[in-house]
Amino acid sequence: MGYTKEQLLARLQELQIDFTKHEHPVVLTVEAQAKHVGHLNGALSKNLFLKDKKHRFYVVSALAKTNVDLKVLSQRLGLGKGGLRMAPEEALGEVLQVPLGCVTPFALVNESARCVSLLLDQGFKSQECCFFHPLSNDTTIALNARDLDKFLSSIGKQPAYVDLEANPPVGKDQPPDLASLVPSDAIAISGQPDKAAPSQVSDMNHAPVNNKSTGVSAKAVKPSTDVQKKKPSNGVSLSNTFADPEKFVENFIERTSSLVLAEASE
Repeated sequence: MGYTKEQLLARLQELQIDFTKHEHPVVLTVEAQAKHVGHLNGALSKNLFLKDKKHRFYVVSALAKTNVDLKVLSQRLGLGKGGLRMAPEEALGEVLQVPLGCVTPFALVNESARCVSLLLDQGFKSQECCFFHPLSNDTTIALNARDLDKFLSSIGKQPAYVDLEANPPVGKDQPPDLASLVPSDAIAISGQPDKAAPSQVSDMNHAPVNNKSTGVSAKAVKPSTDVQKKKPSNGVSLSNTFADPEKFVENFIERTSSLVLAEASE
């Protein structure tokens, strides 16, 4: 079981992190949250839980007004244009261990999220304080970027602030600027059979990425078996051929003679 709201708040107090807590009805969107804390002095945040094709997960935490283009972000991570997508709801429970609407940087406190990469909006640094849900969307806490960094450092996460609206060119001479933020490990989600290529399935099991040779050898076995089972087109058994050479010669002469007589008759 993951951290509870009470346990998280207690940990923040142990770290001597200053925050203010605001309780409100359950909310599922930034717009709904704004109705309860939008009038306060602070910046609202939106948080995305994403995955790539190799089953690596990302939390992108941005100011509510920041435009996050997933295609651009995917290219900047070196994943191609379609490399990022929204993570399945099942992963919320298994990886972040939070319900829908509760994704925030604080969810990385759980051990199951140790391999999740976190990208923070650099705009947080210019805000007096920012609003986040503390693992539960019936409460909002406000704290500044320095204290958020202090919490992340306490769980072994190096804060990475990024200009999420930037769109730098990516090419042969201009490598992806965020490639270092791609997680090194994949995370397998139980009960979710994947229809991806074999190399992607291997990634789920923390196997090496390049498994093409394994796939080729596995496919090569079947044709060789079929060849062994297939009878020769001339109707003569290979085993009988080598067992009785004289019979084979007689059979060959008989067939050849028949062909010569047939041609002579024509």
